[in-house]
Amino acid sequence: MTIEEKILRGAQELVFRYGIKSITMDDIAKHLGMSKKTIYLHYDDKDQLILKLVEFLLGHNEDKMGCIIDQSKDPIHEIIETMKMMSSTFAKMNPILFHDMMKYYPESYQKFKEFKENRILKMIENNLKKGQELNLYRVDINLKILARLRLEELDLAINFEAFPPDKYNLADVQVQLLDHFLHGVCTLKGHKILNKYKELHEEE
Repeated sequence: MTIEEKILRGAQELVFRYGIKSITMDDIAKHLGMSKKTIYLHYDDKDQLILKLVEFLLGHNEDKMGCIIDQSKDPIHEIIETMKMMSSTFAKMNPILFHDMMKYYPESYQKFKEFKENRILKMIENNLKKGQELNLYRVDINLKILARLRLEELDLAINFEAFPPDKYNLADVQVQLLDHFLHGVCTLKGHKILNKYKELHEEE
């Protein structure tokens, strides 16, 4: 692991725990047991560090989703595995970090938005198309509209007005929305396969 990666990993641990705004470069240096001067040799300021962290995390998640797509047995299995990945990721994450990024780090938030539009939306559309071709998803749905709906659900889950973090768990909200979406697009054949996967998951 390079020094840059070590700094990013340390920043990630703190940001996931406390959000972005409350974390300082001093906090990161102390957490890593290194001098703040060392951090500034690699990152000009906190804004640049957060931007690089967001790029790093988005790239890492894209790689994981790519592996899920490649290894999945079918589109429904792909969604089930995505659910597990999301549950694991969001369970470690303080939802305040999204609020912080939107309000105080616009360049980083723009990267997040571009990733959703250029990567996530395409993955959703491809999943829906494959599911329709295999008669696992209903052919009467409008693929473009449903893909957009699913993308907007990602933002809905981190909307504090809709789901206040003191009342709702972020991981639970994301998984419930995805599960609801999947039930809505499945055919009877798809529902049978979905129920099989869910029973296997519950037995694990």
